[in-house]
Amino acid sequence: MPNYLFLLHENPAAFAKVSPEEMQAIIQKYTKWKKRMQRAGVVVGGTKLQDGTGRVLRQKRGKTTVTDGPYTEGREVIGGVFEVKAKSFDAAVEAARECPHTEYGVIQIRAVEIH
Repeated sequence: MPNYLFLLHENPAAFAKVSPEEMQAIIQKYTKWKKRMQRAGVVVGGTKLQDGTGRVLRQKRGKTTVTDGPYTEGREVIGGVFEVKAKSFDAAVEAARECPHTEYGVIQIRAVEIH
């Protein structure tokens, strides 16, 4: 069965005015969805990415540079990722439709290429 990545894009400002109680309720939604999908054998793994800690590595003419970024001040960041198993791309889309992240941002679905 193919694997897919769900890249959870979000607008950092979307959660700026959320109270701690509301944030706990949001986290519970994600936790319940993830556990349900794990029991169904769909979700293989996943995690929330730490805000503001990204680095970008580039190599040009043999020289490697590492810079801060992506910036949370940007319009959109990848806030988390799930790895899922699904029979087809359409089945992966169906699993993503049920993910609570659709209420807060965009889910990019990418097939994992296996060599």
